[in-house]
Amino acid sequence: MGTILEMRNITKVFPGVKALDNVNFKVEAGEIHALVGENGAGKSTLMNVLSGIYPHGTYSGEIIFEGKVCAFRDIKDSERMGIAIIHQELALEPYLSIGENLFLGNERHKRGFIDWNRTHMEARELLKRVKLNESSHTLIKDIGVGKQQLVEIAKALAKKVKLLILDEPTAALNEEDSNNLLELILQLKSDGITCILISHKLNEVMRVADSITILRDGATIETLKVGTDVIDEDRIIKGMVGRTMVNRFPKREPKVGEVAFEVRNWTVYHPVIPDRKVIKDVSIKVRKGEIVGISGLMGAGRTEFAMSVFGKAYGSRISGQIIKDGKPVELNSVRQAIEHGIAYLTEDRKNAGLILIDDIRHNITLPSLKKISRRMFIDENKEIMVAEEYRSKLAIKSSSILQKTGNLSGGNQQKVVLSKWIFARPDVLILDEPTRGIDVGAKYEIYTIINQLADEGKSIIFISSELPEILGMCDRIYVMNEGRIVGELSREEASSESIMKCIMQSNREVV
Repeated sequence: MGTILEMRNITKVFPGVKALDNVNFKVEAGEIHALVGENGAGKSTLMNVLSGIYPHGTYSGEIIFEGKVCAFRDIKDSERMGIAIIHQELALEPYLSIGENLFLGNERHKRGFIDWNRTHMEARELLKRVKLNESSHTLIKDIGVGKQQLVEIAKALAKKVKLLILDEPTAALNEEDSNNLLELILQLKSDGITCILISHKLNEVMRVADSITILRDGATIETLKVGTDVIDEDRIIKGMVGRTMVNRFPKREPKVGEVAFEVRNWTVYHPVIPDRKVIKDVSIKVRKGEIVGISGLMGAGRTEFAMSVFGKAYGSRISGQIIKDGKPVELNSVRQAIEHGIAYLTEDRKNAGLILIDDIRHNITLPSLKKISRRMFIDENKEIMVAEEYRSKLAIKSSSILQKTGNLSGGNQQKVVLSKWIFARPDVLILDEPTRGIDVGAKYEIYTIINQLADEGKSIIFISSELPEILGMCDRIYVMNEGRIVGELSREEASSESIMKCIMQSNREVV
């Protein structure tokens, strides 16, 4: 069908960092073209250039779309040409209806007034096209993330999209929602819509992509064509990280000591619906130097359990007992949890884990200001030394410790979150989806840091939706389903099958 998009010699420089270095990128009409690379490789920057988020004049090089040289001043310019981008952080208004969101900024109107009949009639057609069985009057806040992704795609279709850019569309989705979304992308391809897919999930890339372009350090490494080139995950990973990765998980010899942290008969009710029990009589133990996994399907209650343990940051009517180093402790606030040597790395680093408008230095030291203070005043020299130490120790890629965390790649943001909790020197570290939205190279670095913390005798609770990660990292695994612990497996007993067996058996017992 010919070339729909060509980006020639695109170079984009931020203060102190060359994000894109002479990148060339070509997309054929009607294909699904995957764009892969490590965090910080330049994928999102390249798509922001294409969509006009970084306007013409802020970069060098040419964009040629449907044979025409384009100079997009903003995102509206690119949308008028038929280019739409869906970011990993969805841009929907939670308190507006699906129908209102679909045409926000693109309203259906008559004589200066919104035509609500036409709005909801066209919305129903769009929802049918993306196979979303919801009323167009439903509020966005009342549907899950998977359905919100479908609304975003329907919103793009309302703008007569020709080229759809999807940035990590399945990062926050469970397996079922991910499969549904991938099937929809294949359907859009059969409808003649060209897609650019950014993803760290290489199994998904291999499943749907016709072409795969690999970026590394802001430069194009190669483009692989399905059916022409020999393609496997090892080749893609080698292109992304610049080396062959024999093992996805670093080797470790566990040095497990006595029980250091215990939660007994923990029960938590919903913070808004007082009669709904979210966590039901959960008991776990973690030893010194041990990495204990909590596995389960989306909605099993893993995050709610972790947050409620961390100073009752979630829930109401919480009962049960927390025992640390053999003694009961009261953790009625986040401050008390931190003072007792417990840290919680949230799954939502952008909204709850970092202050994105502040720099690396302040983000690292914020939970532990006493450690860098003298007589109630912060010792700025000490703060700088600490931030520089962790920037070096965790290999945070940045221009300096004064760079805003919002300008870092996802992997480097996660390293900043880890740095702040390592500097707090906790005895117990709860990691909630610590590698979500992070590429294989950065994942390996974070796994190595986690192993080092375990080797130092820290007790680690590791929550993840990725079964290979749970199986590759954990010494022991608790299986959680519908707010209850439904199985406990040693490393030797654990497998994808045994974990799913625990979940399925518990479902039958409930029935």
